[in-house]
Amino acid sequence: MGKDVIVACDFSSGEQVFSFLDKFTSRKPFVKIGMELFYAEGPAIVRAIKERGHKIFLDLKLHDIPNTVKKAMKVLSNLDVDICNLHAAGTTAMMQAALEGLTREDGSRPLLIAVTQLTSTDQESMERDLLIHEPIDQVVMHYAQTAKNAGLDGIVCSPLEAGKVHDSCGKDFLTVTPGVRFADGETGDQKRVMTPAQAKEIGSDYIVVGRPITAASDPVAAYERCVSEFCD
Repeated sequence: MGKDVIVACDFSSGEQVFSFLDKFTSRKPFVKIGMELFYAEGPAIVRAIKERGHKIFLDLKLHDIPNTVKKAMKVLSNLDVDICNLHAAGTTAMMQAALEGLTREDGSRPLLIAVTQLTSTDQESMERDLLIHEPIDQVVMHYAQTAKNAGLDGIVCSPLEAGKVHDSCGKDFLTVTPGVRFADGETGDQKRVMTPAQAKEIGSDYIVVGRPITAASDPVAAYERCVSEFCD
């Protein structure tokens, strides 16, 4: 399993995302489709991007009662995405139901990963707003182990926790890490961040990079820089 850079295509319309993807004439990046684009364009945008030859991480972060998530995952399994996700906070029963819904009749399914704590969450906000008072590293590790025990393939976590997740859950348990910025870039609203090179060193399997690529003056060059720093 090789490392890869996933480009967060956080656009509000199909026109915008296709204009962006048209810039990539040689290498077709792995892309993340999030709530904004999916809610604007619906499942058709997923199929259209897949037809262009891109791998897709469908980032909808499902979190509901087990039966509802199971039925939603059954629908998403027909979109032929490569990765989809949910919130680990939905409990083991919800995660197991999601796996059941996601698995097709032939036994195949996309990778399923769980969100632990969002990279915009820090210790202070977790304690104040969520009433969780354990250290955030400990919380992430617990969520990761719960996801692994439920049968999931990995988690979304800060790159700061990727190495510890592998130590706790094994090298084959995937870590998909947003919160990646270039050393000379802005951190934006992310509070727990690393550079691509640091994420590689600490053991992230996939990094998710949005604005440092999508808002760059030369997105293709920024993407290639990410790939060079993280994958090579």
